[in-house]
Amino acid sequence: MLYFGGLFGVLMLGLTIFAVVDVITTDEGSVRNLPKMMWLLLVLLFPLVGSIAWLLAGRPVVGTGRARFGSYERGTPAFPEYDRPGRFAATDADDDQEFLRRCRERAEEQRRKGRENQ
Repeated sequence: MLYFGGLFGVLMLGLTIFAVVDVITTDEGSVRNLPKMMWLLLVLLFPLVGSIAWLLAGRPVVGTGRARFGSYERGTPAFPEYDRPGRFAATDADDDQEFLRRCRERAEEQRRKGRENQ
């Protein structure tokens, strides 16, 4: 029975060390449900429960890059300037076409005014 208790203690210590290192090395923006500092305190104050909670509810979702996107954010940016958090991205193709049409009209108007001023 002592062997089982010692083995459980070693496994619990290993799990706690893994969870603490994982919390520390995880990017602040990809932590789920609680701020990173709260997860660290939870794991340190309640080693077994905190470590299991971190693995189930706090650790970033694997394979998505970023954990979550806002309703108007794109998944993978084609250009670095699109990587800004909270950047608007059209969800409807017609909205994009309307925006591009207005941009072309505005550019044409600026070109016309530039030719007149020369």
